Amino acid sequence: MDFGKVPENELDGIDFTLPKDPMVTTEVLKASKKKGKTKFYVGCAKWGRKDWIGKLYPPKTKEKDFFPLYAKEFNCIEFNAAFYRLPTPAQVQGWKEKVKGDFIFCPKYTQFITHIKRLKGVQAEADQFYQVMHELGKHLGPVFLLPHPQMGPKQLDTIESFIADQPKDISLFLELRHEEWYTTGDGYDPALFEFLRKNKRGTIITDAAGRRDCVHMHLSTPECFIRFVGNSLHPTDYTRIDEWVQRIKKWMKEGLETCYFFMHQHEELYSPELIKYLVDELNTHCGTDITPPHLLNDTLF
Repeated sequence: MDFGKVPENELDGIDFTLPKDPMVTTEVLKASKKKGKTKFYVGCAKWGRKDWIGKLYPPKTKEKDFFPLYAKEFNCIEFNAAFYRLPTPAQVQGWKEKVKGDFIFCPKYTQFITHIKRLKGVQAEADQFYQVMHELGKHLGPVFLLPHPQMGPKQLDTIESFIADQPKDISLFLELRHEEWYTTGDGYDPALFEFLRKNKRGTIITDAAGRRDCVHMHLSTPECFIRFVGNSLHPTDYTRIDEWVQRIKKWMKEGLETCYFFMHQHEELYSPELIKYLVDELNTHCGTDITPPHLLNDTLF
């Protein structure tokens, strides 16, 4: 993932401090009607990594066995592959048969919907997307919407219209890349936020070194969907995770119902290590009992 990437020699000069929570986030969390133990889903953006052989997958593991092994270590996948090509129902059924328990897929809308047609005149394609993803049954988690990065507040009506037309039984989270979404109000477009809050659609927080504006801390539902972009186990990766653990701990006390936390690295080789660190810190500081991934070469911990 190259979004927000900066040269390594600039990382120590970046202020990675998480912004304070806006009042609306506190209001949303405290209004939760399902206060109690927060449910956690922690995972990666992909499973087909040959360089995880010997680390996450046993030596000599064949590619066809990557996914079932991945699903034993994590309880979710940020299903980015759907963005590039909609899978067939048969493919989805095949993946579904390889998972157990509460494992979920969080698919991204296809690029034809979001980037080529830019959310206009695409309800037929969206319906096809849902038809395929519904094959996952109980293993379908939230879907996430990334409009074309050039779509800013001038396209507010288009984005709201698309979201309003989507089925209410679909859990939908919105990620925004255009910088102007973060220059009004207290760091998030207030009109869009109120629309999302009213319609019970979630916000995505993307924590990347080069785009600190996307770390907006606005929750429009009592759930957080965090896309964390690390930098190949640079020391700042760990201090950033430490701060996220403390913020999540605060949100849990206020009423956070669900936390979706997806780990990215510009070099995805190191995502399992950083997830293990995240899970260990959550268990230590937040009273959670999340099972960390089992790393075959566990020398860093």
